[in-house]
Order: sequence, then structure tokens, then C-alpha cells
Amino acid sequence: MIFGKSKATTEIPLGLAQTLEEITGRFRKREAIRFENRIYTYQEMDEEANRVAGGLSSLGIEKGDRVALMLPNIPEFVFSFFGIQKLGAIAVPFNTMYKGREISFILRDSGARAIICLSNFSNLIQEIQSECPDLEHVIVTGQRTFVFVEPDGAVNIQMVFEKTRFPDPSQAFHALGGALVKAFKELGVEDAWYSHQGAVRASGKKLATILLSEIENLYICNIMTWLQQMDTAPLFKVLYVPPEIKERALEPMTSIKAETGREVNLDSFKDVLVRTLGDSLGIEFEPGKLTRDELIAYEKNRALSARI
Repeated sequence: MIFGKSKATTEIPLGLAQTLEEITGRFRKREAIRFENRIYTYQEMDEEANRVAGGLSSLGIEKGDRVALMLPNIPEFVFSFFGIQKLGAIAVPFNTMYKGREISFILRDSGARAIICLSNFSNLIQEIQSECPDLEHVIVTGQRTFVFVEPDGAVNIQMVFEKTRFPDPSQAFHALGGALVKAFKELGVEDAWYSHQGAVRASGKKLATILLSEIENLYICNIMTWLQQMDTAPLFKVLYVPPEIKERALEPMTSIKAETGREVNLDSFKDVLVRTLGDSLGIEFEPGKLTRDELIAYEKNRALSARI
């Protein structure tokens, strides 16, 4: 190939996957990605992409299949993108700010067989999966959950269950979601309903969110709900969001007060929730110190948290 008056000494390979492999062969130990305090070499980047390709292949993803990417600017996006290229599949990346209808349209229109997303997006994908007939696999990576809370208006509940209590995560979601709906209805939120894995809604808005993770033989459940409507102004004072997308930065949420028109204090909410959870799950709650498993779950959750 001739560029200007000089000839290239190396033939440029066709395709992004082959380009990565060619560059890796020449600059194996060179820096490829710098993210926060972590540096990935071209060799590490290529190896991670190979792992993604192998994993997708084991799920039956083949050349020409569409794989959606709902990932922010993190190394996992690069690994996933090049892994898809190595299979000859087609990457379908889209904005992580998109919500339910926008996501379901893209997945239907592209015919994506799989989607790779952060774990905190998985509940949103599960809610719309029934609308996407071609979507067979939801693959999650990492956990970067951003939750804005107010001390007086938000409630966070953490529970730890042995995996023997629920045969699979979907049954855990269903049992917890059903118990929450009963509690909200008892508190006067007649429109509360369980919206598949991870969300309880009222008036078309999110009233509670359920996050479920696994560690060893345990399910760790974190439930976030709101007693009062949140004032998001303090959030946007410390976190810059372009004005044109500010209304999309947070999913529309509601609260017990917004739905019922009356105040519910934390003690009243606790009494109702403990009773409905006990009845629904067939367990008894006893006050006391955290057990070993509860401490492990608490420390894991704390390690994933940060304050602005």
C-alpha cells in the first residue's frame, strides 16, 4: 500500500478483531487502556476479549448474530466489543441513559440475541424482556449502582438468605416483590404492583427497587424505597448533568406520601414490612446483633458504596 511517497512495510489486516490481534502481537506489553487506577496492556485486553468471545460462543452466539451493549465508558465495554468482533457477530451499543420503551425498540429492531450490561441495569432489562422475542441471554458485568437517598425520605433494607430457601433468583425476586406489594397496600398504596424482577411500581413510577447479588451460598438482597418524595436539587449541585438530559438521569420515582397523601414514619413502615415479610416468607424476625453471614453481606454492600 502507498501513502504519499512512502510504502507501508506492514500489511494492515481487515477487520477490527484481526487488527487487535496484529497490534497485540507487536506491542504485547504496551499500555492499551488506562482506567481510574488500572492499566491494561494489549495482551490483557486481547485475552479479556477472547474470554468474552468464548463465553458468547458457549451460549450459541454465532457469526452474524446481534449482541447489544448497554455499558458506560469502562474497560468491559472494550473487552465486550472486541469479543463480539472475534466471533464475527455484530455489536449493537446504545446509550445507558435509555429507558424501557427505547431499549425494547432497539432490541426488537436489531433482533439482538443477547445483551451485555451492568448488573444494576439487569432489572430494567428483565422488565422488558418479554417484549423482545429474540433476546435469549442477559449477561451482566460489574456493579456500579448509583442510588441517591435522603436520610428522612429513603429506606434501605438489607436481607441475607441461604440459597436453599429459593431454588433460583427469580423466585427470590418474586417472593420479595410480593411481600413488598402487600406492605405498600396495607400502608394505603392501592396501585402498588410487582413489575417482574427488581421493581415495585405505583402510578407508572418506581416505588421500590430490589437488588439481588450472590456470595458463596448466600443471596444478598438490598431493597430501596421512599417514604417521601425526594428533592433532587442537592444531587445536581454536586453531580453535573447536561440540562438536556437531566430529566432522564433519574428514573421517574414516587413515594408512599406522594401516593397516599399522608406521612408514614420509619417505625410504622418497619412494623408493617417485618410483619408482611414474615408472613410471606414464613420466617420470624428477632432483634439482635448481626450474624456472621449478615456481617459479610453488610461489608460487601458497604464496599460497593460511596458518598458524594
